[in-house]
Amino acid sequence: MANFSLVFHGVDDEQKSECYLNSSNQITLEVYYDKDSLYHSQSISLDKSTAIKLAKTLRTEINKIQE
Repeated sequence: MANFSLVFHGVDDEQKSECYLNSSNQITLEVYYDKDSLYHSQSISLDKSTAIKLAKTLRTEINKIQE
């Protein structure tokens, strides 16, 4: 199994999120926020079926974006 994570940066430099497979074989999404030297982090771990549903929901919402 590959050992890697994906990091996505938010619309400003203070936000980023990381996505990786954790040791319990679940997908973990971790969101970081760093502003004025205050560091905050939240995470959620999803099983495979829930992660698939989230991915489908994200695609649906992305398709609603009008440029």
